[in-house]
Amino acid sequence: MVQTIPQAASLRGTVALPADKSISHRSAILSALGEGRSRVYNFPTSADPQSTLDCVRTLGIDTERDDEGVLTIRGRGLKGLRPPSTPLDCGNSGTTMRLLSGVMAGQKFGGVLTGDESLRQRPMERIADPLQAMGAR
Repeated sequence: MVQTIPQAASLRGTVALPADKSISHRSAILSALGEGRSRVYNFPTSADPQSTLDCVRTLGIDTERDDEGVLTIRGRGLKGLRPPSTPLDCGNSGTTMRLLSGVMAGQKFGGVLTGDESLRQRPMERIADPLQAMGAR
């Protein structure tokens, strides 16, 4: 049986979209590299995006989540990251590892990216080789 639903004249209301892990990683990193305060709504609390937040905090970025779950990231600009005093622990997040590899390659200081045993076993040549060809060490 085929049922046709007539087209609505208009739609009104508010839709709350679920958090997107891929976009969340990027929003945290881009907010850290931007200047000033960014507010990120619906940032997920799952392990991979939290690994990205932990890493940007290790690079000197202040973050806080308010009672309504809104994440505030205080970016320091492209050259405002601080040298990490400990390795950047990406947990099990390949996205965190890959994105931060590019960010760290552009800094005037070094750092160590690490992760859990599973992440350390994954091939990273497709990320490392182009960065090294562009001068990263």
